[in-house]
Amino acid sequence: MNKATGIGFLAILMWSLLATLTAFSGKVPSLLLTSMTFLIGTIPGVVIWIKHPQTLKDLKQPLVVWVVGIGGLFGYHFLYFTALRNAPPVDAALINYLWPLLIVLGSALMPGEKLRWFHVLGALLGFSGMVLVIAGKGGFVIDEKNIYGYLVALGSAFAWAAYSLLSRRLSKVPTTVVAAFCLVTSILAFLCHFIFSEPFILPGTGTQWLSVLLLGLFPVGLAFYCWDFGVKRGNIQLLGVASYSAPLLSTLIMVATGLAEPSWRLLAACLLITGGAVLASKNLIFKSKLQPVSE
Repeated sequence: MNKATGIGFLAILMWSLLATLTAFSGKVPSLLLTSMTFLIGTIPGVVIWIKHPQTLKDLKQPLVVWVVGIGGLFGYHFLYFTALRNAPPVDAALINYLWPLLIVLGSALMPGEKLRWFHVLGALLGFSGMVLVIAGKGGFVIDEKNIYGYLVALGSAFAWAAYSLLSRRLSKVPTTVVAAFCLVTSILAFLCHFIFSEPFILPGTGTQWLSVLLLGLFPVGLAFYCWDFGVKRGNIQLLGVASYSAPLLSTLIMVATGLAEPSWRLLAACLLITGGAVLASKNLIFKSKLQPVSE
């Protein structure tokens, strides 16, 4: 494993903290939280711009790059934060973590690829895990008060999968541009916060402010830079497979912090979603073992 792949792994570890930190951030509305965290997430990029002013020329990119970058980051996080505000955090997080499976299925439908039996079976396992998540504790009865949150969480999974697949076609865009995506996303989210008349609610305790700060620095900050660097210079297949550990790590963290109680339902759903994604990527797993990493 080379250095770039290891840096990519750091992004996965940081993303596993996203649901927990969001839950501890209080009742900050989704758009305002998106704006605050992305403004903080811009800091690493600004530091790079100050130390290496020549990287500012990288900001001259085609319109499609800005649409994909800003649309993906803004759209995904708005949907994700909204889901966590309208459904139990662990349930919303697990449904959102269908995105690795959607990426595999989307890749299989691209030119030159074929949809194989293990893609279909993996999708069915992942879907079964999602059904188990939204099922009530007493049986397969959907809790109607959480339906909106569940649907938004599913939308966030599709949003991140689409962003990731489109980003594969923009691999020559330098990582330094991510900071600009974060800054514009922050401004856009702040404007939408007023346009849609969200209540202006700030964190009310030191713990909530710390959670927002950590969100912006890590899952909504450094993680993007690490992931971008990793997939462009490291072993993208290995990173893709490793991302399927995120639902398990996220669930374990939420259980450890008291946001969720350990249960057979959560364990089974986590295993189904993770297992389905791994099965769907069977060809990538063996390919990454057989093919050397291209630098």
